[in-house]
Amino acid sequence: MSRDGLTITMVVLAESANYGEGIGNITVLKKMTRGDYQQYSYISRQALRYSLIKQLKWDNTPVDGKSGVVQFAPSATIKDYPEIDLFGYMKTTSKEDGKQEKGGATTRSAVVRLSNAIALEAYQSDLEFLTNQGLAGRQNLENGIAQSEIHRSYYTYTISIDLERIGIDGDIEVSQSEKAERIKVLLDGIHYLYRDIRGRRENLSPLFIIGGRYERKNPFFENRIKIKGNQIQINPLKQILNDDENINKHTFVGVIDDIFDNTKQIKEELKAESIGTMFSQLKKEVDQYYGESN
Repeated sequence: MSRDGLTITMVVLAESANYGEGIGNITVLKKMTRGDYQQYSYISRQALRYSLIKQLKWDNTPVDGKSGVVQFAPSATIKDYPEIDLFGYMKTTSKEDGKQEKGGATTRSAVVRLSNAIALEAYQSDLEFLTNQGLAGRQNLENGIAQSEIHRSYYTYTISIDLERIGIDGDIEVSQSEKAERIKVLLDGIHYLYRDIRGRRENLSPLFIIGGRYERKNPFFENRIKIKGNQIQINPLKQILNDDENINKHTFVGVIDDIFDNTKQIKEELKAESIGTMFSQLKKEVDQYYGESN
C-alpha cells in the first residue's frame, strides 16, 4: 500500500487566542467543558485556517454572493487557487451562470483537515480589567470599563493530509511538482504560524510535534497528548508506536529544547530531533511521495 496519509500533532503555547460571543462588557473565550467539570479554552479550526491562509497569501480565491450566501465563485478552480484545493469548497451556480440548466451546488471536501487547538491546562476564570482612561482623560470624558477572560496555556491540534487527493478535481489535475510545492508551502506556514488578535501577535510555532507519512489515513496522535507538571506524557505515544511497527518506522518527533521539563526523556525515548529537522524530514517525505507518483 502507498503511504499517502500525512498527519502531524503539535503542541503550541498561546494566550487568549480565540474569543466567542461577549456578555455585557465581558469578552468571553471560546471554551468547552470536560467530564472533570473543568473548562478548557480552544482555538477553533476555522480560526487556525484563517490565520494560515492569510499568512500564506492564499486568501485571493474569488467569491460571490449571487446565491444569497457568500461562497467561492463558480469560476474558481483548484488549478489556480491552492486554498480550495487543500481546504475544499462549495460553489452554487444558477441559470444565469450558464453552466447548469437548473442551477445547483458543487462541493469538494477538504483534503487538508485541521482539528481545534484545545488547551491542555484548565481555565481558572482569570479576568483582565480594561479601561480607556488614557483616551477619555484627553477630553475629560467618561471612562469606559470592560473585562476580558484570559488564559495562557499549552494547546494541541492535529492536521491530516490526504496526499492522494491533492491537486485532483474531476478533469483538473496539476503537476506532481505543483502538488508537492503546495504541501511544502503549507508545512512552512504551520512551522511559523502566528495569530493576530486584539493588538497581540501570538506565536503558534510548534514546541513539540509528532507524526509522519503512513498507509492508514488516521490522525494517530490526536487526543493522545497530555501535559502534567510541564512534562509531556510520553507513555500514550510510546504505546501507539509499540503497537504497530509500521507506525513506529515512519514516525518522526521534534521538540524545542528547555521548554518541557522532560526534554531529555523525549529525545531519548522518542528519538526527537529539532523542530526544523522534523519539518525538513516531512518535506522529504512529500517529495518522495510525489516523485514516486510520476
